[in-house]
Amino acid sequence: MTIDSGLAQSESVQNFLKAVYTLQRDMERVPTSALAEHLGISPPSVTDMARRLEVVGLVDYRKHRGVVLTPEGEAIALKIIRRHRLIEAYLVEELGYAPYEVHEEAEQLEHAVSERFVQEIARKLGHPDFDPHGDPIPAHDGSMLSRDLSALSELPVNTKGRIARIATSDADLLRHILERGFKLDSAVEVLTRDPFEGPITATVDGKERMLGHRVASVVLIDVSSIPSES
Repeated sequence: MTIDSGLAQSESVQNFLKAVYTLQRDMERVPTSALAEHLGISPPSVTDMARRLEVVGLVDYRKHRGVVLTPEGEAIALKIIRRHRLIEAYLVEELGYAPYEVHEEAEQLEHAVSERFVQEIARKLGHPDFDPHGDPIPAHDGSMLSRDLSALSELPVNTKGRIARIATSDADLLRHILERGFKLDSAVEVLTRDPFEGPITATVDGKERMLGHRVASVVLIDVSSIPSES
């Protein structure tokens, strides 16, 4: 089936497909209620969009069972995610934005820039694999690097690693984490964990820091990047 190019360029369609992609990573099919909450629109509006996109082959929608992307829909979602994350990287690397300032800017710009502009950003930045939050940037063909990461909130005491990703788009939460010294590529070691989901104390680049359990759950650690001591 040929995809209507005008439909694929619609901001609301792109946001819908991106939302399905984000949510379907954690579930087999995405309920319309979850999409409504994520997008901030009514459940009937979600159902209407899902039916429209099923007709053109971008989603598989089943009543009472939710939505999943088709390969064609996933390709469009990954294209938008690539744009978004490259724009975030450009804003930080070239324009001096803080990592907690870029999400909303990128949300607006991802729908406005041309494909040539995106390719030039990628070239300028040396085709980065990750954005300023450690999220993988899809390549032009849609492929992405994958890593086995663990939440700081779940790491055992005395475990070492490096901060590889901060998995939130909430600007206030991201700023809170960064201001406490938990920055990408910092070396960490868990010192203590208070019981009953209490705060975690860790060294970050040699300095002792503390973070609440819920906040620590979005700080993802690559434990493979620290050589084991013999």
